[in-house]
Amino acid sequence: MTGFAESAKRGRETTHTPALDVGRIRRDFPILDQRIHGKPLVYLDNAATSQKPQSVIDALTHYYAFDNSNVHRGVHSLSMRATQAYEDSRKKTQRFISAADPSEIIFVRGTTEGINLVAQSYGRPRLRAGDEVLISAMEHHSNIVPWQILCEEIGASLRVTPMNENGEILIDEYEMLLTPKTRIVSIVHVSNSLGTINPIEQMIEMAHARQVPVVVDGAQAAPHIEVDVQKLDCDFFVFSSHKMYGPTGIGVVYGKRDLLDAMPPYQGGGDMIASVTFEKTTYNTLPHKFEAGTPNVAGVVGLGAAIDYVQSVGLPAIAAHEHDLVNYATEKLLTIDGVRLIGTAKRKAGIVSFVLEGVHPHDVGTILDNEGVAIRTGHHCTQPVMDFFKVPATSRASFAMYNTRDDIDALIAAMTKVKEVFGNG
Repeated sequence: MTGFAESAKRGRETTHTPALDVGRIRRDFPILDQRIHGKPLVYLDNAATSQKPQSVIDALTHYYAFDNSNVHRGVHSLSMRATQAYEDSRKKTQRFISAADPSEIIFVRGTTEGINLVAQSYGRPRLRAGDEVLISAMEHHSNIVPWQILCEEIGASLRVTPMNENGEILIDEYEMLLTPKTRIVSIVHVSNSLGTINPIEQMIEMAHARQVPVVVDGAQAAPHIEVDVQKLDCDFFVFSSHKMYGPTGIGVVYGKRDLLDAMPPYQGGGDMIASVTFEKTTYNTLPHKFEAGTPNVAGVVGLGAAIDYVQSVGLPAIAAHEHDLVNYATEKLLTIDGVRLIGTAKRKAGIVSFVLEGVHPHDVGTILDNEGVAIRTGHHCTQPVMDFFKVPATSRASFAMYNTRDDIDALIAAMTKVKEVFGNG
């Protein structure tokens, strides 16, 4: 048994897991009650998108059935109700990540747009030729490409903090890369392809000691672990609704108020203005300055309902449950001959990536689907990670509050079928 597997086993034996009524939780998610190719659905693709509880579906239906209207612009009852629901969700989001004020919460389409907003509205005025933006080797493409585009246009450089074979940031290297040229650090909190939980508090503290602001990609953190942006002291924190049981097409940018106040708008249009003449436009106050045009009102309402649901279950209980699942899955996968785990960090969220010798991950995913097991295969929008581990792709199982050990047993049984099909069982 490898050191990581031994650590996983110890974690399962010693960690107290708060009671989580997974059976009741599963009944709240109607999509789980179906069969795929005649087999009960086992959904293990939560890092790509999570399923939605009935309360979120009901919130969306109620909005469209009774409150559908534009926000901030009407004096009639529907508009006022829609505006109230929209702004109530902003307050829920503020409390969810412990931001200081609702005006620090900006609604966008998702993490990708959020990082682009920060890069263009905060990064572009700040960067000059010769400056550096520091990221890590495990970033999602959404936290690479926006900075690449900006650096290429300005003449700045994108620097990359390396990681080790376990998929852990080399913190000494990170510190060395923080130089007088570093203007921005943009770092993932939890890796979507490896499951690594980065030492984000330490990394922020080290950057701030050099007066370098930090952007955090929190897409895989917000649904699974408690986030307190004031305690972290990050300058920006970005995440998506659809990965935390809410609708697609909505995301959040948190930014410190003084930074947001000083930033120019990302887009121009309705609602982000205070007054417009042909000679000059005066911009609206926060947060509206960054929310041009008709927003995804239903999406924001659904996000609020998702936050209510997550908080009703409790993030500590969710985190403990998923910790047990990732440890159990790790130990079971390592019993399969030919399986190699990709990403064996000591601190991991509910993600297990692996390859099976002699079988392409896409073939693994196809056979698993025939057994009713949904996983993700491919490069997971982290091609540099795949290059580092010298694999074209991985198979990734990712867990949520509604998953069980039985789901993992079904995954392992389906992997046995893969080995049979390819003649190495």
